[in-house]
Amino acid sequence: QVQLVASGGGLVQPGDSLRLSCAASGFTLDNWSITWFRQAPGKEREGVSCISTKGGSTYYADSVKGRFTISRDNAKNTVYLQMNSLKPEDTALYYCATDPVGFCRSNWYTSAAYQYWGQGTQVTVSS
Repeated sequence: QVQLVASGGGLVQPGDSLRLSCAASGFTLDNWSITWFRQAPGKEREGVSCISTKGGSTYYADSVKGRFTISRDNAKNTVYLQMNSLKPEDTALYYCATDPVGFCRSNWYTSAAYQYWGQGTQVTVSS
């Protein structure tokens, strides 16, 4: 059974950092790409970042470029999202998602492209 568990969210101040984790079970992460999404209240789910197998390719939404870094540790079956210089507009429920391909699709930021989802972890940026 494919499962993704997102963790690491919390309440931080503007300018702070957080690292989110997406732990996979029931399958070997090595061969699958992983994408982080987020959804703020009243807004559509937004693709944040995608990483291909072995981390060879990474993609970011314009809103997080230069601040967020996606990485993976296949030995730990985990993908990370390092979030620096956090802003109030980064406040959202963050999800990780995957489908059984090793690359980030051209429409990686589209939630309909994904078969499997984690439960989400809340990130709140507020002073």
